[in-house]
Amino acid sequence: MSYSPIIQKTIEYIETNLHEELSLENIAQFAGFSKYHFHRIFQKEVGVTVSEYVRYRRIANSANMLLYTDKKIIDIAFYYRFETQESFTRSFKKYYQLPPGQYRKIMGKLTLQREDVMLKNEQLKGWKLSGSHPFNYKMGIDREIFHKGKASGFLKAVTVQSQAEFATMMQQFKAEKYLGKRIKLSGFIKSKGVDGFCGFWMRVDDALGDVLQFDNMSDRPIVGDTEWNHYYIVLDVPKNSAVISFGVLLLGKGQVWIDELKFEEVDERTPTTNIDFTVDLLDEPTNLSFEEWE
Repeated sequence: MSYSPIIQKTIEYIETNLHEELSLENIAQFAGFSKYHFHRIFQKEVGVTVSEYVRYRRIANSANMLLYTDKKIIDIAFYYRFETQESFTRSFKKYYQLPPGQYRKIMGKLTLQREDVMLKNEQLKGWKLSGSHPFNYKMGIDREIFHKGKASGFLKAVTVQSQAEFATMMQQFKAEKYLGKRIKLSGFIKSKGVDGFCGFWMRVDDALGDVLQFDNMSDRPIVGDTEWNHYYIVLDVPKNSAVISFGVLLLGKGQVWIDELKFEEVDERTPTTNIDFTVDLLDEPTNLSFEEWE
């Protein structure tokens, strides 16, 4: 059974209610599971416990408010359900190594210095821009919108005219480490105004460049405006593989953000999401006179 739709629905609920009371009991109840079963499911799918996820998302949103609003620290703490400013400070220091007041003072100055500096595509370490019309898109780092930490990556349509155009922010690496294994790419995506679709993609090629495994989430597309949520792709890496490529795809207009990407080896109990192009192949030509109907 795939728990992904349930996890995504639950994360959407959490993201909408971060400033409300969120206990494991009421989140599990929303998902329709016992709290013990849901705790195991969530940690397996997302990589952290429910309580840890809620805590770091509240802290991440608090960091944003510290830099981009003038709200008092105590008000931010109470808004995100911390009982005291002291407990908020302890949690905040765990993730940012600074108390909230110093973070606002130090990081605020750095943020102002960066506001007028445009990050060129070629300066984004490890990533490259590709696709059918890459010159109509822009990729970069967003230090205001992020899921965890201090920044996220983004891909944005700039001069796109139609849904026939697409671009990807991508990486490639050697397949040697994963030969004969099943791997999972996971992470968080947020979208705005996407009129085509967006999503993660991953491809496994052999030395001749032939595609051995592929998934671009076209059967579970992300469209329109969506809050941060968890998505993944699972592919096998055959022993004749040479290159693994992955990234985020944006078809048409809009903007997509990605954060906390992770690669891991999984066992065969985790179903592959590979798109099998052979299932539509016929054994021989058929209906050449157009007289037959379904």
